[in-house]
Amino acid sequence: MQFVNEQMEGDEEMTLKQKRTIILVAVIIVAAVMGRLAVRAFMNTLLGGTLFGGNFL
Repeated sequence: MQFVNEQMEGDEEMTLKQKRTIILVAVIIVAAVMGRLAVRAFMNTLLGGTLFGGNFL
């Protein structure tokens, strides 16, 4: 019963599962963005283009 009471009192605090879920979603979003940038950079080197969309020299 003590565990149930502690859980009811701690509703305003985030549980460990919620924290893990939020961190996991943030990591997935960052990984997707970084992955897209890496693929873009790789394809640009193969195709001889510039990553920044124009002549920068």
